[in-house]
Amino acid sequence: MNLILQSSNIETGDLKSIAKLSTASAIEQISSVAFRLTQAQPHPAIAPLCEEQKLDWAFVPEARRLKDFKLLVMDMDSTLITIETIDELADWVGLKSEVAAITEQAMRGEIEYNESLRRRVALLKGLKASALDEVYRERLKLSPGAEVLLQAAKKYAIQTLLVSGGFTYITELLKTRLGLNHTHANTLGVAEGKLTGEILGPIVNAQGKRDHLKLVSDQLGIKREAIFGMGDGANDLLFMADCGVSIAYHAKPIVRGQTTHALNFNGLDAVLALFNEPPAT
Repeated sequence: MNLILQSSNIETGDLKSIAKLSTASAIEQISSVAFRLTQAQPHPAIAPLCEEQKLDWAFVPEARRLKDFKLLVMDMDSTLITIETIDELADWVGLKSEVAAITEQAMRGEIEYNESLRRRVALLKGLKASALDEVYRERLKLSPGAEVLLQAAKKYAIQTLLVSGGFTYITELLKTRLGLNHTHANTLGVAEGKLTGEILGPIVNAQGKRDHLKLVSDQLGIKREAIFGMGDGANDLLFMADCGVSIAYHAKPIVRGQTTHALNFNGLDAVLALFNEPPAT
């Protein structure tokens, strides 16, 4: 195994201390922010030291390479993008705090997801549908490193799938903008140019995300070990359980404890080092 350490400001002393703790045979620089400690061994002091110094760390197989994977599946809100779309829509009607509170409860697994989404969408009843476009243009930002990660996926012809509890209006715009291969999300009801406060069709919840991943992977003939995925909330755990490698991105503790790796401090481009891949240029 290699131990991958990532931070925009890794102190030389910390790097050497962790190399000593892990009895690594060598320290190799992957990029300006990533280092590989080869033939490393786990040690109980590594995790707390990395947490204290805000270092992302991961033990990864020496032979793992990005080119060996065929499908990347991602959550959207707070993963591929920095915002929670429904929270920003609620801001247009002065209900952001109410909706955000329900969102947080759902992401922590405290409220059944379908009920939480229905409650949040109901609060948006009467909002002009044009607010979706305004949120996309004025507030939506890609997570740092998103385009670098997707560029690397395209380099190796890795299919991309966006599965979201958000809304098709946004996922379809991102699909075109980023060249994503597949998307799956909820459809908002609209009548006379305003949101009806309802969702059309089945709700895309945790099981819905997992089911769509299975649908796409079966259609493409891609096996579990060739899939890697990432998300941040409790409703991402089911689909990430069907990935050969799963990555908790700036995630809640319940998620970090059930995935292959966790990235808590760096951007999405930090995913590349987990596959012994330097950043795309």
